[in-house]
Amino acid sequence: MRVLVVTAVPVERDAVTRAFGGTPETVALPGAELHRLGAFDVLAGGAGPAAAAAATAFALASASAPYELVVSAGIGGAFTPLTPLGSLVVASDIVAADLGADTPDGFLPVTALGFGRDRFAPPPALVREVAAAAGAASGPVLTVSTVTGTAERAGALLAAHPGALAEAMEGFGVAEAAARAEVPVLELRAVSNAVGPRDRDAWRIGDALAALTDAFGKTAPVLEGWNRHDH
Repeated sequence: MRVLVVTAVPVERDAVTRAFGGTPETVALPGAELHRLGAFDVLAGGAGPAAAAAATAFALASASAPYELVVSAGIGGAFTPLTPLGSLVVASDIVAADLGADTPDGFLPVTALGFGRDRFAPPPALVREVAAAAGAASGPVLTVSTVTGTAERAGALLAAHPGALAEAMEGFGVAEAAARAEVPVLELRAVSNAVGPRDRDAWRIGDALAALTDAFGKTAPVLEGWNRHDH
C-alpha cells in the first residue's frame, strides 16, 4: 500500500512527516520536495487548487510504483462551534465552493452551468475509520480560492452548503487529479482558525500543526491497511 499525502506548504508537510518517525528520504520534484517514509510519500504541492492539482497529477504520473490512496492534508478554517480550534475534520465530501458563476440572483455552481463537477465523495468506509481513529468530526469540507474573511461570506457559504465543517484551499484540486488517475482520495484538516472575520491573532497554527502530526500518528495503520477492493 503506497499513500501520497499532499499538503500546501512545507511546514504542513513536515508536520505530517513527523508522525511517522525517523529521517525521511527526500525526492526532488519540479518545484517541490517529496519526503518518503515507509508507505507514505508527503509532498508540499503549493497553495490553492490549481497548484495542488498540478503537483498531485505530476506526482501520480511520475511515480515509480502506483499509489493506492491520495490524501489532501493540512490546516484549515472551521465553521465553529461545530469544529473548535485544534480539532480535526475528515471530509465526507470535498466541495468546490466558489467554482462557477456570479449572477444577479446569486452564485451558480459549475454544475448548474451544465459542465464540470463541484464535489468528490471519498470512500465512506475510509472516512468513518479515519475519523474514528483520529477522534475527528466528518462532514463536507469546502475548497475555496479566496480564504473567507467576513461574516457575510461565511454565512453565504453555510447557506449554500449546510453542514459544512471547514474550508481550505487545496482539497478539490487534489481530488480532481486523483480522480483522473482513478485513485481514491481523502481529505484531513486540522483547525487553525474560525471561518469569518480575518483575525490572525486568534489563529492557532502551532496547535493545528501539532494536531495534524497526532492525527497521522493515529491513522497511519488505518491508511496503510486500507484496501479499496474490500469495501
